[in-house]
Amino acid sequence: MQIKSSLDNLLTPTAIALGNFDGIHRGHLEVIKPVLELDDPDCYKTVVTFDPHPQEFFTGQQRQLITPQPEKAMILEQLGIQQLVLLPFDRELVKLSPQEFVTQILNNRLQSKFVSVGEDFRFGNQRAGAAADLVQLTADVDITTKIAPLEQNGESRISSSRIRAALLAADLQLTKTLLGRYYSIVGTVINGQEIGRSIGFPTANLKYPPEKFLPRQGVYCVRVDTATQQQLPGVMNIGKRPTVNGVNTTIEVHLLDWDGNLYEQQLTIYLHQFLRSEQKFPDLTALTNQIQADCDTARVFFQIQSSQNI
Repeated sequence: MQIKSSLDNLLTPTAIALGNFDGIHRGHLEVIKPVLELDDPDCYKTVVTFDPHPQEFFTGQQRQLITPQPEKAMILEQLGIQQLVLLPFDRELVKLSPQEFVTQILNNRLQSKFVSVGEDFRFGNQRAGAAADLVQLTADVDITTKIAPLEQNGESRISSSRIRAALLAADLQLTKTLLGRYYSIVGTVINGQEIGRSIGFPTANLKYPPEKFLPRQGVYCVRVDTATQQQLPGVMNIGKRPTVNGVNTTIEVHLLDWDGNLYEQQLTIYLHQFLRSEQKFPDLTALTNQIQADCDTARVFFQIQSSQNI
């Protein structure tokens, strides 16, 4: 998949799904699906999103993302998208009227033949344009636009804010339902203090994007994809390690019944079950006993999960 951070040297003409797509949840998938299903071999299947996120641009504060750009690109490539365009969200773009956005961006630069957006999509200066306006404006330049209805779960729509709330509550089942997949964290293994190794539970310390939205701090049952192996069961801790006077938030993963060197490898960690909140223990012996109990609980969980073919 091609990743473009400007409107230069694009693969054109395009069929595009247009939106922020933070999380690429089930609602987003309904917007992307028409592009994937479009029967036009001459159009490059493209996702166009905004960089930075519009809320980050207007507030000046870094927004925590469910899917930072590298993770978003990985998921889109797996779906079959051929090109990801990170449309620079800057003052020039903000000034464009809805009609100018269609003419200058969608028609002239992206050379779009087909556009898919969600029902709540807004565009143009001061968000003046709605999805229905996009249908009319694109028709004037021979672009077909499809509006995807909002995807519901229960009585509420699926949204990135609902997913964030579920993650902060460590409700991983709801998170999976809204996303359509297990929540994941992608990062690179770096050197740590090796405290885990000294007490018999070696851990992989993960360097993750600073803009990554993290769930509730605590201990989780996880499955891990490494560079060479997939779906390895493990136990992950997200937190500040109060027992050893930690200060910064860290992510550490212990793979069950596995031995090897993971340094500098990229790991994809899928969160399956929340075990407990992080807590401070009186000493390393108490911590070691609790980690052993966590690993035993995780083994039982994965045995049950495997028997149920989840």
